[in-house]
Amino acid sequence: MVLNYIWIAFFLIAFAIAVVRLVVFGDVEVFPAIMDSTFASAKTAFEISLGLTGVLSLWLGVMKIGERGGLVALLARGLSPVFTKLFPEIPKGHPVVGNIFMNLAANMLGLDNAATPLGLKAMEGLQELNPKKDTASNAMIMFLVLNTSGLTVIPVSILVYRAQMGAAQPTDVFIPILLATFFSTLAGIIATSLYQRINLLNRVLLLTLGGVSLAVAGIMWGFSQLSREDMATVASTVANVVLFTIVVGFILAGVRKKVNVYDAFIEGAKDGFSTAVRIIPYLVAILVGIGVFRASGAMDWLVDGIAWLVGLTGADAEWVGALPTALMKPLSGSGARGMMVDAMATYGADSFVGRLSCIFQGATDTTFYILAVYFGSVGVRYTRHAVACWPTWPVWWPPWLFVISSSDRDKNSRTGDGSGAA
Repeated sequence: MVLNYIWIAFFLIAFAIAVVRLVVFGDVEVFPAIMDSTFASAKTAFEISLGLTGVLSLWLGVMKIGERGGLVALLARGLSPVFTKLFPEIPKGHPVVGNIFMNLAANMLGLDNAATPLGLKAMEGLQELNPKKDTASNAMIMFLVLNTSGLTVIPVSILVYRAQMGAAQPTDVFIPILLATFFSTLAGIIATSLYQRINLLNRVLLLTLGGVSLAVAGIMWGFSQLSREDMATVASTVANVVLFTIVVGFILAGVRKKVNVYDAFIEGAKDGFSTAVRIIPYLVAILVGIGVFRASGAMDWLVDGIAWLVGLTGADAEWVGALPTALMKPLSGSGARGMMVDAMATYGADSFVGRLSCIFQGATDTTFYILAVYFGSVGVRYTRHAVACWPTWPVWWPPWLFVISSSDRDKNSRTGDGSGAA
């Protein structure tokens, strides 16, 4: 139901602003731009789904091998003590626990292409346990909150983009992104637990969260000992080694169980193809709504309005230059990526705005896109408190993010870096 209101708002706000631009400012190009955007967005939605077909087929095929080989079930049993507390609706040792963990692991490694099919597979498993097929279950909501909060241990794609844009220190956003996603994940767990009346003050969860906190601190310390060149190399290598090791492990497990690995892969790949086709209408709906909102100028007006309000207070409004990335990321991953690259090109990859745009890009996920696709893939219409529990920026993003980036800004202002295009 919430997505229904959001989708309607996209069109109504876009129409109102377009009328003002036409009548008041004489902008005769606004309505043609909006209509062009609807067709372009619909085409983009189909192209995304077409691109997902191969990726979905690949990873659902690999997951099928893991299921037949018994590794997914083994993983589910190992995680049961924790997941039965966060997901009390899921039976102990159920295979869907393994699918959920694989999705979260892919997100942690910054591998979006792998995370999406694994997440859709997890949603299918959760839907099988859902007594009301058109309504989101508590387990679905908790899973999507964990998914969209986006704990990222190694933000591979962000580091690559910064290197391509000529950043002197491509990895300098690593720690802010890690901290931001860690705290947003904690916030999401707490918010969802309050809604669902899950008791977090138990030994298992406290030990787990404490262990994760120590692990995050250890990763931060370890990477802080590396040079920026070594950090980028280690981040990319570790992420891809871990992922390919999982693939090989699944295959070896299948061989050990005397499974016909090839046939299992083909069976899973067929599911991937059907899933990609099934999500096309939902992709078209959400991307067209976002495209109309952008083409009308609503996003620009929103950013300019915030900058004006900040200016009235006398506060430093330089961070507003990174705001388009933050506002776009919950709506469109590709749109936010374009905003991030534009910010680095305009202000400099090593500028305050350039760094902050990268942090915004890496510190959250495409929430509304994920809600539409994931719920749409299993036919869920009523999302309940899924949106309310999402740890939205700027409410949950720690203020020290700006402190970290501000120190870089001050350094750049002294050296003259980041004042122009990269």
